[in-house]
Amino acid sequence: MEDVSLEVIKQKSIKGVLALTSRTFILQLIAFGGTFLLTIFLSPAAFGVFYVVSAIIAFLNYFSDIGLAAALIQKKDEVSDTDLITTFTIQQGLVITLVVLAFLLTSVIGGFYGLDSDGQWLYRSLIVAFFLSSLKTIPSVLLERTLDFQKLVIPQILETLGFYVIAVILAWLGYGTLSFAWGVLARSVIGLGAIYIISPWRPALGFSRESANKLLRFGLPFQANSLLALVKDDLLTVVLGKVLTFTEVGYIGWAKKWAEIPLRLIMDSVVRVTFPTFSRIQHDAQVLGRAIEKTLFGLSASIFPITAGLLFGIAPLVHTIPKYEKWEPALLSFYLFAVASAVASLSVPLTNALNAVGKIKITLFLMVLWTTTTWFLTLFFIDIFGYNGVALSLLLITSTLFLVVHLSKTITPFSFWRSIRFPLFSVCVQLTWYLASTQIMPKNIYATIVVGIGGVILYVSVLWKFERSRIRSIVEKLPLWRR
Repeated sequence: MEDVSLEVIKQKSIKGVLALTSRTFILQLIAFGGTFLLTIFLSPAAFGVFYVVSAIIAFLNYFSDIGLAAALIQKKDEVSDTDLITTFTIQQGLVITLVVLAFLLTSVIGGFYGLDSDGQWLYRSLIVAFFLSSLKTIPSVLLERTLDFQKLVIPQILETLGFYVIAVILAWLGYGTLSFAWGVLARSVIGLGAIYIISPWRPALGFSRESANKLLRFGLPFQANSLLALVKDDLLTVVLGKVLTFTEVGYIGWAKKWAEIPLRLIMDSVVRVTFPTFSRIQHDAQVLGRAIEKTLFGLSASIFPITAGLLFGIAPLVHTIPKYEKWEPALLSFYLFAVASAVASLSVPLTNALNAVGKIKITLFLMVLWTTTTWFLTLFFIDIFGYNGVALSLLLITSTLFLVVHLSKTITPFSFWRSIRFPLFSVCVQLTWYLASTQIMPKNIYATIVVGIGGVILYVSVLWKFERSRIRSIVEKLPLWRR
């Protein structure tokens, strides 16, 4: 998408958010149902093995790209065939090298973590899935660059459905960890086929030194940020797999997965759209500032109430559903992760804006800060509080949000407080209702549902009272409304 008007960018962005949000909702319904069934059929230890092995393979994914995909998306000028072919060639050279190395290390990894034969088979399956996933990069980039997210989410839905159908059936039949192995293979094959049908691109090999140099000038610093994120999250999980038991890692993974439901419902869609959109409007600071404010408002208005509902309803869910009380030890971690995720969500569009205008050094500084503090606090708190220390450290790290806001204001004017104040007030009213209701309502699932619905209605009512004009202005710009 080159040289298009601001209005076209706005409309494509809105359509993209709508498409991604609606389809992400479907995606998360599938994931919610599938994960729920898997947490019934499988043990916390099986999930722990899956999380640790997946974190190991995540390192392969990092070294397979070196930021070239992000550079293609961010590039101001038109992307040429030479750019695409050069990126594909470099990436596949790296991928094949990493795949061979990973297979050679199978026995070493298995021995280090004490993986049984099923765990090692899962490891090999994830390696194959990693290779197949690398082949999707260029078709996905072409869709993201043109903000054609309506098409991009279709493969995601299909591959997610394939994963959970296979994994749940096999888990139900008693295949344990192997359920994940066959599920990830099915997901990769389905996703690869779907993306090439939707976004046809003929793979080719070739190399241009000029093209590579231009892309790497943005790609390498961008990837440095990604490396730090990898070290902060996935490498930490790899270490936790050795420090804690697989069962305890399973508790952490379960708590984090459910706590991040609001992020997966809302955040993933917004983030996918904001980076290419902010990149297209980076030349106009005023327009960029208004876009940031609208994004912050949309995120807080949607993520805050969902998080509040989860905080209220998770304990009754665990205590009511058969075979689900095995996850009760993870509840405290869930509460901490949920609050941390809601706060952290507000920093993501800000770092996206910094990246979009080329301020990679600033986001690199932030990632260094977050990575070092995460490792220090996590290992320190684990020694004191056990596995719950992981969530506690993340909650404390979210206090750096004020620093992200300050740095973002150096590139464009916007008001952080004006964007979130009334969503924050409304969710406080919602939480007060929940706390008061627990003192007078009976302790059963039906009362929980009634109180939960009442809290949502109360939240919407309060937010509408204070933000009626802003909500109307957003709704009126939606394509369906305009029709």
